[in-house]
Amino acid sequence: MLNVFSLANGRLFQEEIESRAALSNVQPVWVDLDAPTAEEKGWIAQHFGVTIPDDAVDDDLEESARFYEEDNGELHIRSDFLIDDDETPRNVRVAFILFKNVLFSVHGEELPVFRLLRLRARRIPALIEDAKDVLLKLYDADAEYSADALEGIYDALEKVSQRVLKEDVNDAMAAEALSAIAKEEDLNGRIRRNVMDTRRAVSFMMRSRLLNAEQFEEARQIMRDIDSLDSHTTFLFDKINFLMNATVGFININQNKIIKMFSVASVALLPPTLIASVYGMNFNAMPELSWRYGYPFALVLMVLSVAAPFIYFRRKGWL
Repeated sequence: MLNVFSLANGRLFQEEIESRAALSNVQPVWVDLDAPTAEEKGWIAQHFGVTIPDDAVDDDLEESARFYEEDNGELHIRSDFLIDDDETPRNVRVAFILFKNVLFSVHGEELPVFRLLRLRARRIPALIEDAKDVLLKLYDADAEYSADALEGIYDALEKVSQRVLKEDVNDAMAAEALSAIAKEEDLNGRIRRNVMDTRRAVSFMMRSRLLNAEQFEEARQIMRDIDSLDSHTTFLFDKINFLMNATVGFININQNKIIKMFSVASVALLPPTLIASVYGMNFNAMPELSWRYGYPFALVLMVLSVAAPFIYFRRKGWL
């Protein structure tokens, strides 16, 4: 899908593009290619002179190939953007090409950050002045989106901690808690990766000396926001580790209770087993074999030998 945006009265305005000829009638500041077809890539190459590489959004690009400037002035940036999906949170690779004051973005699926920027740019006048502003605002919106996702992680962990630390946790509850903690840990890791990638991209833009004084100050503010997000991800990792250890500890306690029950039963059944073994030897010189009350005596002795350990363990507080 080809989305072309131009500036009108200080706001982003989306143009309807259905053919290559329609590109001649617009002066875009941002061209967004969402899962573009080969035909749409051809329109961009013919009209703007920008070739979209086939591996533009590949995940296996080397780090050195993600940020560079061509001899003709094209600025290439590859960045990861977060999608905080309840089922499958993920990072999506986006390729940016800044050329002749037009920003080209290529990605494989719709991104919440892009929708957020388009909404803001339509409502807030003078938010964007050129293509570099679009790119900076995207990174600013990405940092805000990551902050919202971190707040969601914190809320989810609070609910888990209330279940784990304030209730009698059984194995089923512990398994649910571990599953929830693992999910939030994965999302927190993706956010940290996303934040680190955004920091590198903004730092590259600052070093490229393409930004004016106002844009440079905005980039510095984005870097400060990213630093605060980075420290917050570290805090959440510590909280996740604490909850993980606490949950595993409760599982171990439950397992120890089961093992203790088996241990007590083994100790309690040892004396009657010994008594039965003694009277099962059938020696002729054993007086109890011919005694009239030998059998009930042995049964009573076994019961007493079982009861005595239980009474002792209960007095010691082991039961």
